[in-house]
Amino acid sequence: MGKTENRPAERSSWQLIARRFSKNRLAMAGVALLALMLLAILLAPAYMPYDEMIKEDVFNRLQRPGEGGHLLGTDELGRDLLARVLYGGRISLLGGMATIAIAFAAGCLIGGAAGYFGGRLDTVLMRFIDMLMAIPPVLLAMAILTALGSGLVNLIISLAISQIPRFARVVRSAVLTLRGSEYIEAARCYGCSSMKIIVRHILPNGIGPIIVSATLTLGQIILSISSMGFLGLGVASPTPEWGTIISENMLNIRYYPYLGLVPGVCICLAVMAVNFIGDGLRDAFDPRTGN
Repeated sequence: MGKTENRPAERSSWQLIARRFSKNRLAMAGVALLALMLLAILLAPAYMPYDEMIKEDVFNRLQRPGEGGHLLGTDELGRDLLARVLYGGRISLLGGMATIAIAFAAGCLIGGAAGYFGGRLDTVLMRFIDMLMAIPPVLLAMAILTALGSGLVNLIISLAISQIPRFARVVRSAVLTLRGSEYIEAARCYGCSSMKIIVRHILPNGIGPIIVSATLTLGQIILSISSMGFLGLGVASPTPEWGTIISENMLNIRYYPYLGLVPGVCICLAVMAVNFIGDGLRDAFDPRTGN
């Protein structure tokens, strides 16, 4: 009797992508760092009362890290810096993720419709996208935010609109590549609707570049939110946000550098983690990296 060959079980494409991603040490380090930051931010009420973030104590103002029971010190109004950084991260990180989610959904809708149906609809939608792309994203977001007014919701909306052209272009190119495939023609023959074909057949097979673009864009959004806060166009004080914290303490950073160093390091770590994840996803979705 011949020996039975033990063939390894066939892996799906998503399993192969996950396997390649898990082998990227920088990407896994980025996942771990981002997960720790999110846990610290989301679980902040369990170990850092909200009152510590807004309570002013001028008699204990500008205390250095470790003094008076404040791990990271206090600002010029005596507010606990650690509490403000933790609660401010909710706006910087979660606000950035919400912005990407909105831009991703709108970009998939516009790019998917333009690429699949083509013709006059494609021309109209893409000319509208070209108009938005003619304006730098930051300037477009600032103009929209100025018109809508300050606030977290308006900040997310303005940044999302500025990023829609990026996703619309990426989705449209993916749809144009896949819409002539044989399995798409077979789906049409079986009577699948256009929306079902786009959502269930085209987007899942062209989602790789879209996910990579979304992940890498998240780092830019975090920087944009912090920049808007620093310039006074984003979330208004006393609501904490990493850029706003730096702006509030700008006059004292020279003599108390920890006031700018702590939120600045948080911004750098968050953007670095997201970029590591994005680079890892880009390599994982590239079949040339091997199995």
